[in-house]
Amino acid sequence: RFKWFLFLGIFDLSVTNTREICGFRIHGQNVPFEAVVLDKSTGEGVIRAKDKMDCELQKEHTFTIQAYDCGEGPDGANMKKSHKATVHIQVNDINEYSPVFKEKTYKATVLEGKKYDSILKVEAVDADCSFQFSQICNYEIVTPDVPFTVDKDGFIKNTEKLNYGKERMYKLTVTAYDCGKNRASEDVLVKISVKPTCKPSWQGFSKRIEYEPGTGSLGLFPSMHLETCDEPITSIRASIELETNHIGKGCDRDTYSEKSLHTLCGASSGTVELLPAPSSSANWTVGLPTDNGHDSDQVFEFNGTQAIKVPEGMVNTNLKEPFTISVWMRHGPGAHEKETILCNSDKREMNRHHYSLYVHNCRLILLLRQDPSEAENYKPAEFHWKLDQACDKEWHHYVLNVEVPSVALFVDGTMFEPFLVTEDYPLHASKIETQLTIGACWQDNSGHDNDTESVSEPTSGGNARMAQFFRGNLAGLMIRSGKLENKKVIDCLYTCKEGLDVQLPEEVAAAVKVEFNPSQSSLTVEGDDIDAFDKVMQHISYLNSRQFPTPGIRHLRISTTVKCFNGESCVAVPDVEGYVMVLQPEEPKISLSGIDHFARSAAEFESQEGVTLFPELRIVSTITREVETDPESEVAEGADDDPTVQETVVSEEIMHNLDTCEVTVVGDELDGEHESLELDMSQLQQRGLVMGSSNLGLVITGVNSMANYEQLLHLIRYKNWHTEALFDRKFKLVCSELNGRYVSNDFKVEVNVIHTANPVEHANNAMMQPNFINPVHHASVDLSGHNLVNAHQASVVPSAATIVIVVCVSFLVFMIILGVFRIRAAHQRTMRDQESGKENEMDWDDSALTITVNPMETYEDQHSSEEEEEEEEEESEDGEEEDDITSAESESSEDEEGAEPEDQQGASRQQQLEWDDSTLTY
Repeated sequence: RFKWFLFLGIFDLSVTNTREICGFRIHGQNVPFEAVVLDKSTGEGVIRAKDKMDCELQKEHTFTIQAYDCGEGPDGANMKKSHKATVHIQVNDINEYSPVFKEKTYKATVLEGKKYDSILKVEAVDADCSFQFSQICNYEIVTPDVPFTVDKDGFIKNTEKLNYGKERMYKLTVTAYDCGKNRASEDVLVKISVKPTCKPSWQGFSKRIEYEPGTGSLGLFPSMHLETCDEPITSIRASIELETNHIGKGCDRDTYSEKSLHTLCGASSGTVELLPAPSSSANWTVGLPTDNGHDSDQVFEFNGTQAIKVPEGMVNTNLKEPFTISVWMRHGPGAHEKETILCNSDKREMNRHHYSLYVHNCRLILLLRQDPSEAENYKPAEFHWKLDQACDKEWHHYVLNVEVPSVALFVDGTMFEPFLVTEDYPLHASKIETQLTIGACWQDNSGHDNDTESVSEPTSGGNARMAQFFRGNLAGLMIRSGKLENKKVIDCLYTCKEGLDVQLPEEVAAAVKVEFNPSQSSLTVEGDDIDAFDKVMQHISYLNSRQFPTPGIRHLRISTTVKCFNGESCVAVPDVEGYVMVLQPEEPKISLSGIDHFARSAAEFESQEGVTLFPELRIVSTITREVETDPESEVAEGADDDPTVQETVVSEEIMHNLDTCEVTVVGDELDGEHESLELDMSQLQQRGLVMGSSNLGLVITGVNSMANYEQLLHLIRYKNWHTEALFDRKFKLVCSELNGRYVSNDFKVEVNVIHTANPVEHANNAMMQPNFINPVHHASVDLSGHNLVNAHQASVVPSAATIVIVVCVSFLVFMIILGVFRIRAAHQRTMRDQESGKENEMDWDDSALTITVNPMETYEDQHSSEEEEEEEEEESEDGEEEDDITSAESESSEDEEGAEPEDQQGASRQQQLEWDDSTLTY
């Protein structure tokens, strides 16, 4: 019979037996207990643990135990064993572990405006083995003042409706407790995101998009996608508009002159520009108000009080042949009075309008009367177009192709047919000349039009009467006779340099349809696959191909229509607005350089070729950039804290296009009777350029490279065939591009005329004469209006006055010789520099040189010996041989050259100055 008791893990065993109990045996594998006999006679014993017990490893242990006696005799023979008894041992638990959460972080998303029964569940576990200590009895939100609660099972819910505008994400700290009151070892973070109530809209759109000039294409919506709130969509249509109406004439266009643009777009010759930028050769727009805008595009403003007269001969008034009128116009709102754009009317008396283009009640009207020489037949005389564009206060491009009896109008590249044509008889024959005007119609004082009023015109001068004034802006008014503009040229003239672009991915090209408007300022995207639609939108880009675009804002708008299975708009997607910010471009600086001061002999000015004004001119365009400096080198060189430095570098496209170079005379105007500026016209025509000239200078216009302009300017020659009274001439050269947007420096050139004195007879033996010469045999000589009379013809010994005069004259002659030597040496250096191709050198620096022609030259000849002695005493006291140059030597040299025939004098003027000056120092 076994009995056992449990005392701190030790069991007492008692066995009833007549013999003594010698031990106990435990049966089982890896039993962590042992049995020990306490009293052999009574058979009591204990079961005790070999090691410490761990409830978490094993809560219970079960094994069998058996007792055996000591047997018979000293060797323990016949040892008896008891039956086996089963022992059950249960290990009691202690609260030694804290709760641990199963996740490091919990996340959930909820919709705003909704109360949830449960948002998410947090869960913690406890490693204790007993039910009491292993159960989680409570959860708690530690973060204060949050609209959430958690129950004992770990379910979190909101206590109020959430507002996306107030808070987009809540972060909560939650802890847990087991039933033994132990707190979790680490709290857990719970993130609850608030999602706005689903509203169909474009997501991932950046409102401001910066564009750096010269970087090519810029993606506008790289991360954008359409949220449709899981509605069953059947089709999507989006319109993207780039609003650039405030930029120049509606968008970024090249600001070359309109005539240059016609050439660039392939229009043939014969185009006359009626609103040119004011210049010396085209001055009839001087005084007309301008609105240059942001990009220096030449725009003329007509405020209803001013008009201009086009000079005679600019336009052929015979318009029987086909002709084209093109103009940029911004006008509005419409008025009840006629507003004239262009008008050709009688100069006096009758005030008949031969042809005109005007706006009336938002209609564009072309009046074209038959010439008196034509047959007396009814022919179309007025063509009307009802146009919204004529009164919307926006820039539009108008082109009229006139080939009587048909007229085609193109507005922004789109063709419009006239809706009303009025016929009329030809005008009556008269000998009255016509006047072409812009901004109004010319009315002579004798006219009786009620609409006339006196105005002060910019170019007419005097009292004039005009009628039907225009109110708005005009630019690029052109007339081209003899040929009509084709559609390709018209589109080129109107096309913007900036716009929208899209590169369709191959995988979505078939699923989505994309269409552009002619100016590429807007496009539409259509499709039924929302994923493909998003990809196309992400590939839409902004592109500006101008080298120097106009900086500023370009507004963007996206309008979207979504349809569902019933074919109606089931989802309303609000419009999206943003803007492209075009940053300030790196502007070019055009520099003109070369020889700016030189001299030529009078013979060269009078020759057939003349004198080249800009033989070594260089035109270079540079850009100033801000560049980051290397911090290491900055420290090494001891640079200051400024992270940027200004560095001038040659622009990437070294030679830009120019469109104008103007040479003007500084000082008196050119006298056409004996001087001119000339340039080979064939050279101009080869480069497609035109030239205008006046007594102020000449102007070369047309778009061409800097290299071509350089070559042409090298060929400009100045001729003067009356140089007697001319000592110098000054000219100024200025070049520009983009219709004056960027202007070069003023490059000034001064040309000096080298005059040689007319040869007179000199005594070859002047050096052999005595110091004082009796001048009785000389008669008085008239030189340059001065009568030099010898007052002491009978004197052998000169008086004191004579000595003073001789000394003064000798000094003057010495200065003349010195100046001539310097001129000769400088001229030779100039010739050598030109032959070697050196640039930007001056032939000499004569800023302090004054050459005086001595009117007493005859008197000097008589006293050359005395001059020689006194000059030697004053200037060469040390007796150096190189300073021993006398006036007699100079005179004998001139005397030898004076023997040449008169017809050879002009060609030999430079040779007159040739003498040996190798030993001269000055």
